[in-house]
Amino acid sequence: MANDYVEEDYRDLKDHIEAQLGDAVNDIVLANGEITVLARRAEIVTVIAFLRDDPICKFATLLDICGVDYPARERRFDIVYHMLSMAHNTRIRIKATTDEETPIMSITSLFPNADWYEREAFDMYGILFDQHPDLRRILTDYGFEGFPLRKDFPLSGFVEVRYDESRKAVIYEPVNLPQEYRSFDFMSPWEGAKYILPGDEKVEEG
Repeated sequence: MANDYVEEDYRDLKDHIEAQLGDAVNDIVLANGEITVLARRAEIVTVIAFLRDDPICKFATLLDICGVDYPARERRFDIVYHMLSMAHNTRIRIKATTDEETPIMSITSLFPNADWYEREAFDMYGILFDQHPDLRRILTDYGFEGFPLRKDFPLSGFVEVRYDESRKAVIYEPVNLPQEYRSFDFMSPWEGAKYILPGDEKVEEG
Protein backbone atom coordinates (compact mmCIF):
# COMPACT_ATOMS: atom_id res chain seq x y z
CA MET A 1 0.00 0.00 0.00
CA ALA A 2 1.46 3.35 -1.02
CA ASN A 3 2.04 6.08 1.52
CA ASP A 4 -0.97 8.38 1.60
CA TYR A 5 1.15 11.47 2.25
CA VAL A 6 2.83 13.62 -0.40
CA GLU A 7 5.58 16.19 0.20
CA GLU A 8 3.12 19.02 0.78
CA ASP A 9 1.25 16.94 3.35
CA TYR A 10 4.49 16.37 5.25
CA ARG A 11 5.25 20.08 5.27
CA ASP A 12 1.73 20.84 6.53
CA LEU A 13 2.03 18.14 9.22
CA LYS A 14 5.43 19.47 10.32
CA ASP A 15 4.02 23.01 10.58
CA HIS A 16 1.00 21.73 12.53
CA ILE A 17 3.11 19.83 15.05
CA GLU A 18 5.46 22.77 15.42
CA ALA A 19 2.59 25.17 16.06
CA GLN A 20 0.86 22.91 18.58
CA LEU A 21 3.87 21.71 20.58
CA GLY A 22 5.80 24.98 20.66
CA ASP A 23 8.49 24.94 23.34
CA ALA A 24 7.99 21.22 24.04
CA VAL A 25 10.29 20.54 21.07
CA ASN A 26 13.74 21.84 20.21
CA ASP A 27 13.32 21.35 16.47
CA ILE A 28 11.37 19.43 13.83
CA VAL A 29 13.25 18.21 10.78
CA LEU A 30 11.71 17.17 7.46
CA ALA A 31 14.13 15.26 5.25
CA ASN A 32 13.72 12.51 2.67
CA GLY A 33 10.00 12.28 3.28
CA GLU A 34 10.46 11.67 7.01
CA ILE A 35 9.66 13.87 9.99
CA THR A 36 11.94 13.78 13.01
CA VAL A 37 10.76 15.58 16.14
CA LEU A 38 13.58 16.61 18.49
CA ALA A 39 11.72 16.67 21.79
CA ARG A 40 12.80 18.21 25.06
CA ARG A 41 13.56 15.48 27.55
CA ALA A 42 11.19 16.91 30.18
CA GLU A 43 8.33 17.05 27.64
CA ILE A 44 8.56 13.59 26.10
CA VAL A 45 5.23 12.39 27.55
CA THR A 46 3.50 15.55 26.32
CA VAL A 47 4.97 15.12 22.84
CA ILE A 48 4.12 11.42 22.53
CA ALA A 49 0.59 11.93 23.88
CA PHE A 50 -0.06 14.75 21.42
CA LEU A 51 1.16 12.74 18.43
CA ARG A 52 -1.05 9.84 19.50
CA ASP A 53 -4.24 11.78 20.25
CA ASP A 54 -4.25 14.73 17.87
CA PRO A 55 -6.84 14.11 15.12
CA ILE A 56 -4.49 15.37 12.41
CA CYS A 57 -1.55 13.24 13.58
CA LYS A 58 -3.16 9.95 14.73
CA PHE A 59 0.14 8.21 15.43
CA ALA A 60 -1.67 5.60 17.47
CA THR A 61 0.88 2.77 17.19
CA LEU A 62 4.23 2.69 18.98
CA LEU A 63 6.59 0.63 16.82
CA ASP A 64 9.85 0.82 18.73
CA ILE A 65 12.01 2.58 21.29
CA CYS A 66 15.76 2.28 20.98
CA GLY A 67 18.93 3.93 22.21
CA VAL A 68 21.94 5.42 20.43
CA ASP A 69 25.23 6.12 22.20
CA TYR A 70 27.49 9.11 21.53
CA PRO A 71 30.07 8.87 24.34
CA ALA A 72 31.76 12.18 23.52
CA ARG A 73 28.58 14.19 24.11
CA GLU A 74 27.53 15.56 27.50
CA ARG A 75 24.14 13.95 26.92
CA ARG A 76 25.51 10.80 25.42
CA PHE A 77 22.23 8.99 24.69
CA ASP A 78 19.56 9.51 22.09
CA ILE A 79 16.26 7.84 22.95
CA VAL A 80 14.50 7.25 19.64
CA TYR A 81 10.78 6.53 19.33
CA HIS A 82 9.12 5.35 16.12
CA MET A 83 5.37 5.75 15.75
CA LEU A 84 2.92 4.77 13.03
CA SER A 85 -0.31 6.36 11.89
CA MET A 86 -2.40 3.61 10.36
CA ALA A 87 -5.05 6.22 9.52
CA HIS A 88 -2.60 8.07 7.24
CA ASN A 89 -0.18 5.20 6.53
CA THR A 90 2.85 7.17 7.61
CA ARG A 91 5.48 7.17 10.32
CA ILE A 92 7.26 9.66 12.53
CA ARG A 93 10.47 9.61 14.54
CA ILE A 94 10.90 11.32 17.90
CA LYS A 95 14.27 11.85 19.57
CA ALA A 96 15.21 13.02 23.03
CA THR A 97 18.61 13.14 24.72
CA THR A 98 19.82 12.28 28.21
CA ASP A 99 22.92 11.30 30.14
CA GLU A 100 23.89 8.34 32.30
CA GLU A 101 22.40 9.76 35.50
CA THR A 102 19.24 11.62 34.45
CA PRO A 103 16.12 9.56 33.78
CA ILE A 104 13.60 10.29 31.05
CA MET A 105 9.92 9.75 31.78
CA SER A 106 8.48 6.37 30.89
CA ILE A 107 5.66 6.37 28.36
CA THR A 108 4.18 3.08 29.56
CA SER A 109 1.12 5.01 30.75
CA LEU A 110 0.47 5.91 27.09
CA PHE A 111 1.63 2.72 25.39
CA PRO A 112 1.78 -0.49 27.46
CA ASN A 113 4.11 -2.06 24.88
CA ALA A 114 6.72 0.56 25.81
CA ASP A 115 7.41 -1.60 28.89
CA TRP A 116 9.74 -4.07 27.20
CA TYR A 117 11.23 -1.49 24.81
CA GLU A 118 12.27 0.68 27.75
CA ARG A 119 13.61 -2.30 29.66
CA GLU A 120 15.74 -3.23 26.65
CA ALA A 121 17.13 0.32 26.41
CA PHE A 122 17.93 0.16 30.12
CA ASP A 123 19.54 -3.27 29.81
CA MET A 124 21.65 -2.47 26.73
CA TYR A 125 22.55 1.18 27.39
CA GLY A 126 21.76 1.93 31.03
CA ILE A 127 19.17 4.55 30.05
CA LEU A 128 16.93 5.27 33.04
CA PHE A 129 13.15 5.64 32.74
CA ASP A 130 11.33 7.42 35.53
CA GLN A 131 8.02 5.88 36.70
CA HIS A 132 8.58 2.68 34.75
CA PRO A 133 6.58 -0.06 36.51
CA ASP A 134 9.33 -2.71 36.44
CA LEU A 135 12.68 -1.35 35.26
CA ARG A 136 15.01 -4.34 35.30
CA ARG A 137 17.15 -6.20 32.79
CA ILE A 138 15.37 -8.16 30.09
CA LEU A 139 18.02 -9.66 27.77
CA THR A 140 21.20 -10.14 29.79
CA ASP A 141 21.73 -12.73 32.48
CA TYR A 142 21.09 -12.36 36.20
CA GLY A 143 23.90 -10.44 37.84
CA PHE A 144 25.25 -9.12 34.53
CA GLU A 145 27.42 -6.02 34.89
CA GLY A 146 27.75 -3.26 32.32
CA PHE A 147 25.72 -2.24 29.29
CA PRO A 148 26.64 -4.16 26.13
CA LEU A 149 25.61 -1.63 23.46
CA ARG A 150 27.54 1.30 24.88
CA LYS A 151 30.43 2.23 22.60
CA ASP A 152 32.89 1.94 25.49
CA PHE A 153 31.76 -1.52 26.59
CA PRO A 154 34.83 -3.82 26.55
CA LEU A 155 34.85 -7.02 24.53
CA SER A 156 36.73 -8.91 27.22
CA GLY A 157 36.89 -9.09 30.98
CA PHE A 158 33.30 -10.25 31.48
CA VAL A 159 31.72 -13.62 32.02
CA GLU A 160 29.15 -15.44 29.96
CA VAL A 161 26.62 -18.04 31.01
CA ARG A 162 25.86 -21.34 29.31
CA TYR A 163 24.43 -24.75 30.06
CA ASP A 164 27.09 -27.40 30.49
CA GLU A 165 25.71 -30.74 29.40
CA SER A 166 28.40 -32.77 31.18
CA ARG A 167 27.73 -31.06 34.50
CA LYS A 168 23.99 -30.77 33.94
CA ALA A 169 24.16 -27.24 35.25
CA VAL A 170 24.30 -23.59 34.20
CA ILE A 171 27.85 -22.32 34.55
CA TYR A 172 29.66 -18.99 34.35
CA GLU A 173 32.97 -18.66 32.55
CA PRO A 174 35.11 -15.87 31.08
CA VAL A 175 33.95 -14.54 27.71
CA ASN A 176 35.88 -16.36 25.01
CA LEU A 177 36.29 -14.93 21.52
CA PRO A 178 37.33 -18.02 19.57
CA GLN A 179 38.02 -16.14 16.33
CA GLU A 180 40.79 -13.57 16.08
CA TYR A 181 39.95 -10.09 14.85
CA ARG A 182 40.04 -10.05 11.08
CA SER A 183 41.64 -7.41 8.89
CA PHE A 184 39.52 -7.25 5.78
CA ASP A 185 40.82 -5.86 2.50
CA PHE A 186 37.24 -5.58 1.16
CA MET A 187 38.01 -7.39 -2.10
CA SER A 188 35.97 -10.28 -0.75
CA PRO A 189 34.74 -11.46 2.64
CA TRP A 190 37.65 -13.93 2.80
CA GLU A 191 40.77 -11.81 2.48
CA GLY A 192 40.46 -11.25 -1.26
CA ALA A 193 40.18 -13.60 -4.16
CA LYS A 194 43.37 -15.29 -5.36
CA TYR A 195 42.08 -15.43 -8.93
CA ILE A 196 40.93 -12.87 -11.48
CA LEU A 197 37.29 -12.02 -10.98
CA PRO A 198 35.08 -11.52 -14.04
CA GLY A 199 35.57 -7.98 -15.25
CA ASP A 200 38.97 -7.47 -13.58
CA GLU A 201 40.74 -8.12 -16.89
CA LYS A 202 39.39 -4.77 -18.10
CA VAL A 203 41.60 -3.00 -15.53
CA GLU A 204 44.68 -4.66 -16.98
CA GLU A 205 43.61 -3.72 -20.49
CA GLY A 206 43.12 -0.06 -19.45
